[in-house]
Amino acid sequence: MYTDKDLTIRPATEEDLYALWTLIYKEEAPEWKQWDAPYYEHKTLSLEEYLKEKEKRIGQDDFWLIEVEGKVIGSVSYYWEHKPSQWLEMGIAIYDSGYWSGGYGTRVLRLWITHLFNTLSLVRVGFTTWSGNQRMMKVGEKLGMTLEARLRKCRYYNGKYYDSIRMGLLREEWSRHVL
Repeated sequence: MYTDKDLTIRPATEEDLYALWTLIYKEEAPEWKQWDAPYYEHKTLSLEEYLKEKEKRIGQDDFWLIEVEGKVIGSVSYYWEHKPSQWLEMGIAIYDSGYWSGGYGTRVLRLWITHLFNTLSLVRVGFTTWSGNQRMMKVGEKLGMTLEARLRKCRYYNGKYYDSIRMGLLREEWSRHVL
């Protein structure tokens, strides 16, 4: 668990599952999905269907919750792009729009990056977003990340092409950035 004032990131528990389901899968077209890879289809799930795969969420190292004053508002995660070379990509989703544009994403990723470098033998962390998500690109800049790749016009959404954006940060850059 990591905390920054009113903000906490921590592993999920069984008691968190209903809140997560409500935020992620209850609605057919949740507002957060307009920013989080909207070019991928979002499907609703019944609570019963969601709970069938609860072990993928509870107590996992690669999926944690974001809480503000005890209220679940989102999640952070990571996945291995290529584990043998320790190439890890991370993600963040703040599902509750009341917490957008308030600096929470930057604070969350600062905690998550610190956690990843503290617990895994990584040389680099990064994320992939799309050029339509200006807020996510700004978070990367605030955290000292480098624009490592721009794949032009490969994301199609609402009749328009967008670029796929990869941003990354090396351990030594993070050490300098957080000190």
